[in-house]
Amino acid sequence: MKIRIVIGKNFGDEGKGLATDFFAAEAQKAAAPCLVIRHNGGAQAGHTVDLPGCRFIFHQLSSGSFRRADTLWAAAFLPDLYKLREEISDFAALAGFYPRLLASPECRCVLIDDVLVNMALETARGSRRHGSCGMGINEAVERSAEPEFALTLGAVAGMDCDTLIGEMARIRREYLPRRLEALGLRAEDLGEYGELLQNPFVIRNAAEEMCRGAEAVQLLPEGTSLSTRYSNVIFEGAQGLLLDSEYTPYAPHLTSSRTGLTNPLSLCRSWFPGETPEAVYVSRTYVTRHGAGPLPHEGGFDPAAYSIRDLTNQPNPWQGALRFAPHGSFADFFAPMLTDSDGAAVSRSLMLTHCNETRGNILLAEGSLPVDAFLCQAMTQGLITGGYTSFSPYAEQITAFPQ
Repeated sequence: MKIRIVIGKNFGDEGKGLATDFFAAEAQKAAAPCLVIRHNGGAQAGHTVDLPGCRFIFHQLSSGSFRRADTLWAAAFLPDLYKLREEISDFAALAGFYPRLLASPECRCVLIDDVLVNMALETARGSRRHGSCGMGINEAVERSAEPEFALTLGAVAGMDCDTLIGEMARIRREYLPRRLEALGLRAEDLGEYGELLQNPFVIRNAAEEMCRGAEAVQLLPEGTSLSTRYSNVIFEGAQGLLLDSEYTPYAPHLTSSRTGLTNPLSLCRSWFPGETPEAVYVSRTYVTRHGAGPLPHEGGFDPAAYSIRDLTNQPNPWQGALRFAPHGSFADFFAPMLTDSDGAAVSRSLMLTHCNETRGNILLAEGSLPVDAFLCQAMTQGLITGGYTSFSPYAEQITAFPQ
């Protein structure tokens, strides 16, 4: 069995979609049944996969979907059923088939009020924004911490629409006023967001779409053996190591989930005992950050001097424009990886993406270095066991290192 854990090394947007597509394509060529597990975050992820003539940005489906890999939402994933059907329909229109989507019934669902509160809070913060995507992920986590207000996927799937409307109305009535007070917000001061948070038709419309979305998901029965059904497994992480909820140097500008090995290794122990996965850390040859928060060495190189073109991370009201920086020193580059995998039963590898944009070099604060020389040095020092380089957006053109 092959198990890969795809992890963003920095602040997200490193190329996790490309890496997942690459490993899923390998499995497809070998006619090996493949499963991609989404284990953190939710619909805020934007993982791009390019194929000749088309591209798709995955939010809740896995980036292995074009290769007919199944998608599994682990319990820590936070689905937004309101948005799911649109993504599935858009994908099917492009790919010509509907992907198979499995899920743990314990997934905590994002509700429309979570999204509205998130947007209202970020707007109220003004220049002190945390860099949230405005997709309600943290609000869903906070609400679900109180069991009487959590709505799991299994619960939603077992409700008819009227029952779900009643539950969402109850949460709005009993939970929302306390949450707004804790955030220092008043619905009457929130303009359009405040009006939507008091409009019963918003809940009705959202509930109807959530029920339709739930029909597209196959709940994973208790005790299902995944190791007998799949010979290739890919854990597709969201965000990056430097945004991990426990990575305090960049608090409070963090995500509310574990972005490294924590979730995948826990799931491996349960589902694939005895297997040694490959932890694939993914990084551009430079660093990006889309949203507020520290970005060491920002401004350390001029993006206009390189062929950098990002079609996915466009400026938006919540995160602003994509920001750029070189990596720090060689030691700085590997420090988060070593901390994440310290003592873990994994092999470490590194995938460097966007190499074509920097003329085959990795940009460090102390100067640039050819990517092959960088990987060779890392292997010599025992920091990684191998690597991959990408000089295009296409999985078929990724090269393993050493060849």
